[in-house]
Amino acid sequence: MKKSDRSNKKKLDLKLRKLGLQDYHKTWASMQNVILSKGQGDPDELWLLEHFPVYTLGFGASKKNLLIKNDIPVIRSDRGGEVTYHGPGQIVAYFLINLRRKGWGPKRFVNELEASVMDFLKDYGVSSKRQQGNPGVYIRDKKICSVGLKIKRGYSYHGLSINIDMDLSPFESINVCGKQSLKVTHLNEFAEIPIEKAFKDFEKTVKARFEGGMDT
Repeated sequence: MKKSDRSNKKKLDLKLRKLGLQDYHKTWASMQNVILSKGQGDPDELWLLEHFPVYTLGFGASKKNLLIKNDIPVIRSDRGGEVTYHGPGQIVAYFLINLRRKGWGPKRFVNELEASVMDFLKDYGVSSKRQQGNPGVYIRDKKICSVGLKIKRGYSYHGLSINIDMDLSPFESINVCGKQSLKVTHLNEFAEIPIEKAFKDFEKTVKARFEGGMDT
């Protein structure tokens, strides 16, 4: 790589936290506390985890997209986006990033998050894509990854979720991301990858893309 090429790269050094299976509300509160306490010199963080079953609504999401009441709790969050479901067998990745320090706008950051998921899927031979105007990652016309962020004090928190090997039936009780006809899928439909391996592989993909430098 030429010196001029390296100068056009911005590295993102991430402090990794592997949290296992976590309660959504407690994790959300922890993210808020960390963001409020961060100083300019503090490291950016990547949290990798799964959640106990929960529906989450973005701050402006409509409850009309909750179609069928069941025993799964519903939490209105402060992230962007509509309604989604989290549960075991899904990679949840929260990015606590000082975007102001890096000079990244929200749209650019979302683009990089989606690209990291597409890189991850490509390594298993799975082709995926974006949809214009609908954040996330799709295989054919089914959604496999949701993205939702909150920006506060120049920091991002929340992040993305990738369906790996999970019970997809709870998605049938909602209009996924506010779309009546939108269906979901998981990686297991295309490649049988244990969730533990998927976490390790996604960690490597994120490190390669972000810590290796991002094109500007």
